[in-house]
Amino acid sequence: MTDQKPPVAATRPHSYDRHGVTITDPWNWLRDPNYPSVTDPDVLAYLAEENEYYEGVMAPLRPLADTLFAEMRGRIKEDDATVPQKDGAYLYWTDHETGGEYRRWWRKPVAGGADELILDEPKLAEGKEYFVLGGLSISPDDRLLAYAIDDNGSERFEVRIKDLTTGELLPDIIPGVLSDLVWTSDSKGFLYGVANEQWRTDNARWHKLGEPVESDVELFHEDDEGYRVGVGETHSRKWLIISTGDHVTSEIRLLPTDNPLAEPILIAPRQTGREYDVEEHDGTLYIHTNDTHTNWRLVTASIDNPGEWVERIAPSDHFYMTGVTTFADFFIVEGREDGLDQIELHQYVGGLGKRIAFPEASYVASLGDNPEYAMDVLRIGYESMVTPGTVYDYHVASGELEVRKVQTIPSGYEPDKYATERLKIAARDGTEIPCSIVYPKDFPRDGTGKLYLYAYGAYGYAIPPGFSTARMSFLDRGVAFAIAHIRGGDDLGQQWYHDGKLEKRANTFNDFVDVAKGLIDRGFTHKGGIAIAGRSAGGELMGAVINSDPDLWGVVVADVPFVDVLNTMLDDSLPLTPGEWPEWGNPIEDKAAFDLIRGYSPYDNVTAQNYPPMFISGGLNDPRVTYWEPAKWAAKLRATKTDDHVLVLKTNMGAGHGGKSGRWESLKEAAEENAFVLWQLGVTNAG
Repeated sequence: MTDQKPPVAATRPHSYDRHGVTITDPWNWLRDPNYPSVTDPDVLAYLAEENEYYEGVMAPLRPLADTLFAEMRGRIKEDDATVPQKDGAYLYWTDHETGGEYRRWWRKPVAGGADELILDEPKLAEGKEYFVLGGLSISPDDRLLAYAIDDNGSERFEVRIKDLTTGELLPDIIPGVLSDLVWTSDSKGFLYGVANEQWRTDNARWHKLGEPVESDVELFHEDDEGYRVGVGETHSRKWLIISTGDHVTSEIRLLPTDNPLAEPILIAPRQTGREYDVEEHDGTLYIHTNDTHTNWRLVTASIDNPGEWVERIAPSDHFYMTGVTTFADFFIVEGREDGLDQIELHQYVGGLGKRIAFPEASYVASLGDNPEYAMDVLRIGYESMVTPGTVYDYHVASGELEVRKVQTIPSGYEPDKYATERLKIAARDGTEIPCSIVYPKDFPRDGTGKLYLYAYGAYGYAIPPGFSTARMSFLDRGVAFAIAHIRGGDDLGQQWYHDGKLEKRANTFNDFVDVAKGLIDRGFTHKGGIAIAGRSAGGELMGAVINSDPDLWGVVVADVPFVDVLNTMLDDSLPLTPGEWPEWGNPIEDKAAFDLIRGYSPYDNVTAQNYPPMFISGGLNDPRVTYWEPAKWAAKLRATKTDDHVLVLKTNMGAGHGGKSGRWESLKEAAEENAFVLWQLGVTNAG
């Protein structure tokens, strides 16, 4: 597709010894020693050369990418708005202007009055290559708006406060914030947390309006470098929450919202492996915890004796309790049963909860925006692989689900053209792995079809079988789309997550490969007819399965891939490393963890073999997966692989982990990736 030759990264001798093993890494130089500042001219020159090669490869695909972008944009209502929701004296909503990249935030008095534009993201983003709005919080007296922005992708947000009565900004400016913003009840200040030099939020602070930031009171400091601190509030808005923890352990303190300087109430001291979160109702704590079962349970305690727990809802082997929200007259339990979302309404005094019924066999459902404590109508979000996003109001008294909004697809959508199934495919150890798939109803089942397979498989994060307008560009070209609900996510409960981490990490990779082979066996596709994609830790998955089964895949997309696992987990100076050891193991202290990670780390296991065509992306300012991981991996693959399949590396020089910001710019990136995939699958027909 291009006369350009792929870049060849120089090699420079670099090695180190760990646990009696010598690790050589000749592409280590791609890590700028001044990171997070990246100024090394050799590094920048290599990334620029890769980006130039990427542009050359993609040039002949521009017409296809432009077509895909037009299709995807045509399925989005440009002047869309959310359903207004009441919070106190105002109704709040957001909208986009036609052509606008970013949203606008509005409110109007419930009692009547004009619409008020309270935050104008397009104006804030003017002249910026990158813009993301982080925390946003209205003061209890409705007069002030605290908000946080990131304009380079580093996820170090700057907080400003806007006076909504005058439209003016207060002089208070707080840089480097990485937390929510939670007001005290007097509207004179708020809680927040600042990221330290290692991009770890190890503190909770109280800022009093008008006072210098340097005099802000540190309410809590975390000494464990693997823990992160967060701030929040109970739904009753009576208590401020200061939480700390890592991937497996949590600890929570409460403060009265009217007295942030009070002595914090410790709910229960940290115990390794025990997680919990807290709600409150009329002086009773509702504590959601995994202390006795991986599917969690609900216990209660008095605010005066928070460590004395009484079981309210016992754990279940079949129902995975994912969250609890208290309201004035009832509480809601959310969870999953057999991988499907459930929402249960419970009375404070009474028997079994009442489940909200939904119309499809496979779907995604959750509580939406329900800001008030006293509510008799709940906002709920719903979708499926064939049903566009739907906003319901659930009337608590009658049980009626009232449709408030269905996602508009301006270019048209005919759900009857598509079929969806939830399959169960046996992995090599006999475990049945769920797989959600959607395909055109005329899709061939004789093995000739092409299929796009997606997964994540880490951190207990489930990939929901939801709706996607971008996906339709594949479906309308005859390509099926599937999600493998592999171990490492919590799709089937927290044990499902545990069965894909640490010493069981190989299950994640094997599950993905076995789902692909199962789809082949069922006639959905064939070897080499499968496009696969994963992002971040899902990119690690991509790296592992192309090392183990390269001939299965027709094309691979690995966005911001976590592939240099061993080197990253050995470097405790990196922002995420200490907090990641419970997920991956600590190879610094534990030789078994070192050997385990070394055995699957994608970068360390690149070998001289044929690899499928690859699309790799990274972000120069990414604090989660540093830019050098995809860069080093691409360089090693180029130097080692024995095929002439195309491999491109695209580094966003002004963005972070999420890629470009703005709804159209991010859509253009997706169109480029999809064009690359369709090209490599040999699908050239119009949609």
